[in-house]
Amino acid sequence: MTTDTPTIVWLRDDLRLTDNPALSAAVQRAQPIIVLYLLDEVSPELRALGGASRWWLHNSLASLDAAITKLGGTLTLRRGAAREVIPALVAEAGAGAVYWNRRYGRSRDIDADLKSRLRRDAGDIQTNGTGIDVQSFHGSLLFEPWTVLNGQGEPYRVFTPFWRACLEHDVRAPLPAPAELPAPARLAGTSIRSDVLDDWALLPTRPDWADGLRENWTPGEAGAHERLETFVSDHLVDYHRRDEPAVPATSRLSPHLRFGELSPFQIWEQVQQHRGPGAGKNAAKFLSEVGWREFSWNILYNFPELHRKNYRPAFDNFPWQQPDAATLTAWQDGRTGIPLVDAGMRELWHSGYMHNRVRMVVASFLIKNLLVDWRVGEAWFWDTLVDADEANNPASWQWVAGSGADAAPYFRVFNPELQASKFDPDSEYIRRWVPEFGTADYPDPIVDLRESRQAALAAYEAVKAQPVNAQPAKEQAADPQ
Repeated sequence: MTTDTPTIVWLRDDLRLTDNPALSAAVQRAQPIIVLYLLDEVSPELRALGGASRWWLHNSLASLDAAITKLGGTLTLRRGAAREVIPALVAEAGAGAVYWNRRYGRSRDIDADLKSRLRRDAGDIQTNGTGIDVQSFHGSLLFEPWTVLNGQGEPYRVFTPFWRACLEHDVRAPLPAPAELPAPARLAGTSIRSDVLDDWALLPTRPDWADGLRENWTPGEAGAHERLETFVSDHLVDYHRRDEPAVPATSRLSPHLRFGELSPFQIWEQVQQHRGPGAGKNAAKFLSEVGWREFSWNILYNFPELHRKNYRPAFDNFPWQQPDAATLTAWQDGRTGIPLVDAGMRELWHSGYMHNRVRMVVASFLIKNLLVDWRVGEAWFWDTLVDADEANNPASWQWVAGSGADAAPYFRVFNPELQASKFDPDSEYIRRWVPEFGTADYPDPIVDLRESRQAALAAYEAVKAQPVNAQPAKEQAADPQ
């Protein structure tokens, strides 16, 4: 092999050095490494990031840059359409290889196009010994979607048999971090350009609404590992109380997973090591929640328009109501007069996060008490959640709506008053986020819960007229890349 043919490692939602298969393969290739992050806001297959995700991305990249620098490398930043930027960087750097970890949504169409183009333009090193080596790796899911199929060779549509099938597979051990990341000599000069992170304007400024995010989160790989270790050592034993929003029993690892600062393989290993007394059942339950993440990505892989279309087409006939601005704003701001709903929405706005039980309650209230299309709520969560990803976010909203895979039946309406009495009986969570609760300053409910539930069930008749188990429309997407 000729010398100085750098390997480009193209990072996407895998902003970590440990257990990064693409990066490990680049180290094995024993050539200088260009670690690249590309901000692609142009390609139509990619969904533009929401405000909270942009904040997280900026801080995660800053943390990653510092970690790479300590290993002697440089994080190269570029902006633009991947189909144009990647080939241009290959030519500019004289790269001999491009490696990435696979994606599973519509973005894999981009990856498929790039593999074809790079191999067509330069020849495949594995067949003729020249050109460029282009490879993708398994790094973001425990079980890739095409490896978990039912007896008919089709994807699962129900979680329990899906997860049972997953558990028949082995889970590999995490990979170590590289000891060093040698950068090409030209990176020391100006030959290989890198954008400046601050110029991307990912952070809010006018106004700066991110105080609560800074208060609650430490984006980056180090912060991810600290949170994982704290959870398994201090909170896993209380995971059976995960439905109580005032109790610190959940992991809060979801944003770190969403940006790939932590891999599911690392979580699996850590939790398995802590199956001690009092945590055995909790460990199994927590790992099954990681399994729901896998299930959501399996759904998205086979139904790439998940955030736009009903998975169950029978719901295309549902008579959604167009909310007036005041009603929608009351829900967004947490001023509906329904205490648990308001507490959740205020937690979301302040911290970029919401307890999962409360997420189901606020989603049910919007969909079934206000008769608002689930896509409206999904879009708000996409903009305001630090952990909003393209699989979990729409899959969860469709689950509540009844339009998704293995969804809650539409006639299951989460009564926020009953939910509060069961899971927040002392109103500790509610009072934390709604200090005026119980005073004259707290507004009256914007809707009657009983009457609106009945209206929702009546509207559901339009869906019942269709086959309840109608299969999702077939989607076409590229092969895994």
